[in-house]
Amino acid sequence: MSDTCYYELLGVSKDVDEKALKSAFRKKAMQYHPDRNPDDASAEAMFKEVSSAYECLSDPQKRAAYNQYGRAGYEQGGMGSAGGGGGFGGQRPEDVFGDIFADFFGGRQSGGGRGGATRGSDLRYDYSITLEEAFSGKQAEIEIPTTETCDPCHGTGAAKGYSPETCGTCGGAGRVRAQQGFFTMERTCGACQGRGTVIKKPCGKCGGRGNVHAKRKLDINIPAGIEDGQRIRLQGEGEAGTMGGPKGDLYIFVSIEEHELFERDGPNLYARAPVPFCKAALGGDIEMPTISGGRARVSIPEGAQTGKRMRLKGKGMPSLRSAVAGDLYVELFVETPRNLSAKQKELLREFSESCDEDTNPEHRGFISRVKSFFDASADAE
Repeated sequence: MSDTCYYELLGVSKDVDEKALKSAFRKKAMQYHPDRNPDDASAEAMFKEVSSAYECLSDPQKRAAYNQYGRAGYEQGGMGSAGGGGGFGGQRPEDVFGDIFADFFGGRQSGGGRGGATRGSDLRYDYSITLEEAFSGKQAEIEIPTTETCDPCHGTGAAKGYSPETCGTCGGAGRVRAQQGFFTMERTCGACQGRGTVIKKPCGKCGGRGNVHAKRKLDINIPAGIEDGQRIRLQGEGEAGTMGGPKGDLYIFVSIEEHELFERDGPNLYARAPVPFCKAALGGDIEMPTISGGRARVSIPEGAQTGKRMRLKGKGMPSLRSAVAGDLYVELFVETPRNLSAKQKELLREFSESCDEDTNPEHRGFISRVKSFFDASADAE
């Protein structure tokens, strides 16, 4: 055994209080615990060292003896034989270790009070709606498979005239301890499966579970403005608990179907609208449907180009977090005429011949850039 100071081992000062001492020991013990360091002899040795340090410093009398005589004097009996200490602040060592290592073994389960009652599982229900329904909101009725508290036994799992009894193996704790050399280990009680109670005669309808399979209809409210992937929580609408425990929750995951006209990004909507070639050149109006079912007039400026985006304020989606609605953005694309008659082609030729560089400024700029590119390439040769 090393001569390292107990205070240094735990990383605390000599005036450390009981709460801080236990916290420091918890961290060190978790760090060096054999379950986290399998086949590591040095870690096991350190675990024993910090355990010895805590056993000494957590007891007022042993700590006083250690402070007066040092480690050697304390280990040789310098603390005297005064009673009442017992180590670990007067608690049994296995009790303290059980508290500290509850994190390792899943925590303690209490079988008392509720007779082993456990909360029911949460349920998930996927629900699909249209974009129009997301805009206006929706009231709907759904049917979900779930579990309900068994009526004959009122959720206890025991037959009529019987009640769950405290487990004789674990005394209602739901866990049992086993000493393995230096360590005291905890595990789930095999007799009651951690519930803390046993049923001598189970209910004939539920078989001792305390709940039965069922289908339940629910009225749900889908709020206006809900977005794809958002969920709605209905507290207490999940599966029934066992042994009379509380119900879990129901989570409704909402998905929104793709729309043939609109795309959504948060509260805003986006749509593409074809514009006839002549209307794009001369300007004019087009009519655009809105998600509310109405119509909106979009003014096309003279000389509009493909990709120009027009904003219709307040024609988007409502928002769950704001009273201000989003906008509708209409992206224009100019449609080139097709299936022309001979007369229409002749008219377009006449129009084309009448055009000059000012009529097609982007084309003129492109030709200029192309010419500069070829001139530069020629000079490089």
